[in-house]
Amino acid sequence: MPIGTPIVELQRATKELSEVKAAGWVRSRRDAKECSFVDLNDGSCLKGLQVVVDATSPAHAAIRHVTTGAAIVATGALVASPGAEQRWELRARAIEILGASPEDYPLQKKRHSDEFLRTIAHLRARTNKYGAMFRLRSRLSHAIHDFFQGRGFHYIHTPIITGSDCEGAGEMFRVTTLDLANVPKAAGRIDFASDFFGREAHLTVSGQLAVETCCLAMSRVYTFGPTFRSENSNTSRHMAEFWMIEPEFAFADLADDMALAEDMLKFLVAYARRECAEDLELFARFVDPELDARLDLVLNTDFARVSYTAAIELLQASGRSFEFKPEWGADLQAEHERYLTEEYFERPVFVHDWPRDIKAFYMRQNDDGRTVAAMDLLVPRIGELVGGSQREERHDVLETRIRELGFEPADYWWYLDTRKFGTAPHAGFGLGFERLLMFVTGVGNIRDVIPFPRTPKHLEF
Repeated sequence: MPIGTPIVELQRATKELSEVKAAGWVRSRRDAKECSFVDLNDGSCLKGLQVVVDATSPAHAAIRHVTTGAAIVATGALVASPGAEQRWELRARAIEILGASPEDYPLQKKRHSDEFLRTIAHLRARTNKYGAMFRLRSRLSHAIHDFFQGRGFHYIHTPIITGSDCEGAGEMFRVTTLDLANVPKAAGRIDFASDFFGREAHLTVSGQLAVETCCLAMSRVYTFGPTFRSENSNTSRHMAEFWMIEPEFAFADLADDMALAEDMLKFLVAYARRECAEDLELFARFVDPELDARLDLVLNTDFARVSYTAAIELLQASGRSFEFKPEWGADLQAEHERYLTEEYFERPVFVHDWPRDIKAFYMRQNDDGRTVAAMDLLVPRIGELVGGSQREERHDVLETRIRELGFEPADYWWYLDTRKFGTAPHAGFGLGFERLLMFVTGVGNIRDVIPFPRTPKHLEF
């Protein structure tokens, strides 16, 4: 049996209880003449439980050993608190120290910089901010499944090890069992014939291509899992390991794709507001004062839709002196995205029908020969949150595009097969889970929305 009742359950008690146990870690201890106060938190909720130890209590003998960071069990009565900051407090009759914490415990102060806490990622979940973040991450993970399962989508587990490059960017981690001190070569190149898979393998950058095969059999599918990119970037928006939500649905076009993405974001924001209100309030108070207004914007407005061509024309006519001049055929920069979402439309906006030359091979070619049926969802402060498209369902067009980009169709034979045997129009998108968490909480650095960030030259645990 677990030791103690979760503190979140004690916080929700409807009456005083004569005998309870609470186990957790000490956030602080304050001593007065007649009693001592311990702030105890077990991570089940933001607010800790105040444990009061009277000077006459048998538990008082242990109080001098109760230090910040120690794991303890407090036994006593749950009673109404005379203090204004909490409804209940635990009047302790006994305290057991399960794990002592010496003076060099690094979380002695209440406030620490994010930069410092990244150096002790193994302990930062004990702080209010990161405990709240990781509870939000857990609940929103659940909400993603709720959203798709409630709409008839099937959860597909796609490969983490792959032989395909979905995006064509080439920034992939190689997976190998070859002896790196004696790499076999043939004709001056690495010979993968003796490797585990007999060919070159990588960690996936996306589950999309694999989940598409199930889409063209089960109609509505999604995958949600870790993805990897070996991009040598140290920006606040990039990591080497991140999680992606990728739905695909058949008999759908680009308009359906945008509608699904809008519905999903509204659902997730509403869920966070309803189920994670206490944790979300912390971010609104201490991280981003504009957070509530931005989340209201998602819930209470229809997202704008504008073609890429029209968006470029709006930027060019804005009179703004952008660092990067907006030109047709170039990708949108962060300054362009912020202008469109925060100043011109003042709400989230879908930019659709992008130039084919800057988009991936699997996106459906439009009849104009210049663009593809692709969309990006831009949101205030974050910029691009969702990227998706109607997929190219025509076998001949897809094969030609693969060749145009310098790929070998034989490497994608299984993907092309789905266009050969009963092809059908379908669409899908990718949502970076960490980007979503940044948007929902207002946190500005992607390293602070995942428990163990993986960035260049940074690998712990």
